[in-house]
Amino acid sequence: MSLDLSTLTIDSVQAKERIKDVITRTPLQYNIHLSEKYNAEIYLKREDLQVVRSYKLRGAFNKISSLSEEELSRGVVCASAGNHAQGVALSCKRLDIKGVIFMPGPTPRQKITQTEMWGNGNIEIILTGDTFDDCQRAALEYTSQNNMTFIPPFDDLKVIEGQGTVAVEILEDLPEVDVVFIPIGGGGLSSGVSYHLNKHAPNVKCIGVEPEGAPSMQAALEAGGPIELAHINKFVDGAAVKKVGKLNYDISSQLLDSVKSIPEGKICTTILELYNKDAVVAEPAGALSIAALEFHKEEIKGKKVVCIVSGGNNDIDRMSEIKEMSLLYEGFKHYFIVRFPQRPGALRLLVTEVLGPKDDITRFEYIKKTERERGPALIGIELNNPNDYISLIERLKAYKFDFIEVNKDQTLFEYLV
Repeated sequence: MSLDLSTLTIDSVQAKERIKDVITRTPLQYNIHLSEKYNAEIYLKREDLQVVRSYKLRGAFNKISSLSEEELSRGVVCASAGNHAQGVALSCKRLDIKGVIFMPGPTPRQKITQTEMWGNGNIEIILTGDTFDDCQRAALEYTSQNNMTFIPPFDDLKVIEGQGTVAVEILEDLPEVDVVFIPIGGGGLSSGVSYHLNKHAPNVKCIGVEPEGAPSMQAALEAGGPIELAHINKFVDGAAVKKVGKLNYDISSQLLDSVKSIPEGKICTTILELYNKDAVVAEPAGALSIAALEFHKEEIKGKKVVCIVSGGNNDIDRMSEIKEMSLLYEGFKHYFIVRFPQRPGALRLLVTEVLGPKDDITRFEYIKKTERERGPALIGIELNNPNDYISLIERLKAYKFDFIEVNKDQTLFEYLV
């Protein structure tokens, strides 16, 4: 049975007043490039410019500041490997309370350092477990043993209420908005934003967006309730959640007009375009809503559209991986296992006759087996034009090269590339 939304007490307008001295009121920016591309008025809600570079501070501070004095005196606990941890850390500093933050053992040092910086003496970080699930179990046990308060990342009314303040600001800045694209991880943002919009601007279309490798909300919608995915792609780390929150599902399933899963490669292309054209540094989850525009271009024509850029905590070390995934998705980059005779001139034939004049070999790994006639090579080829792929395959066949298209075998691709 569906949750009766009229029984909920979610007042994001009041929450906005509660958190206004801590958060940044982020800009709603008109984007000329996207507007021209999609023949619509496209606005970006820049939560990547939030104090901790993500919207998570809104929900964390709203929840913690709503606790009683007695609860605050005992301190709070959370489990997170990223943005939620930073939001809780800054909240603890601003309220001058103790916080204990559990993070998985493999958490990058950069994220740990950022969390320490925002907490600035008010928090303790405990690294434990190999996964978030392990980490959260330890955090919940610690909370119980020490009589503290656990601050959930998304499945909580006050957290949802805080995330809904994003929608309050959107309506204040653009009352006539037609469509809002909302990133989905655990569902806190989608439930908070869709709830407020449905209450105050019911004609606004709310479209949820999640990564193709972690479609937890779609899985929940198909199953009739939250279910845990057996495997997820963790690349879009800010939205890679195995199971959406029960409360988040109950709200989002009734208020979202649709949910779309976006390929990770398309998200990578969007990250690069945002950086190159608009100098916007978005993390993968932050680019989700903008990447979705391509899949809704007909229905948004002539409309006023808002994309929530949910975060900008992108590690610069990931850019080479992001570029690679974009090239693969757009059809520029291809990998092959090629076997050719071990005699002089075989490689030259591949370079001079098979490759196009502007194509490039970006990777070549070849182990010569002197006792064999033929030896394999892993070859990465970057095309000048994705449409040249068919003719490349035709030339490989015409010159009798024995090859395997690695891109088309996911298991082989993950093993070799």
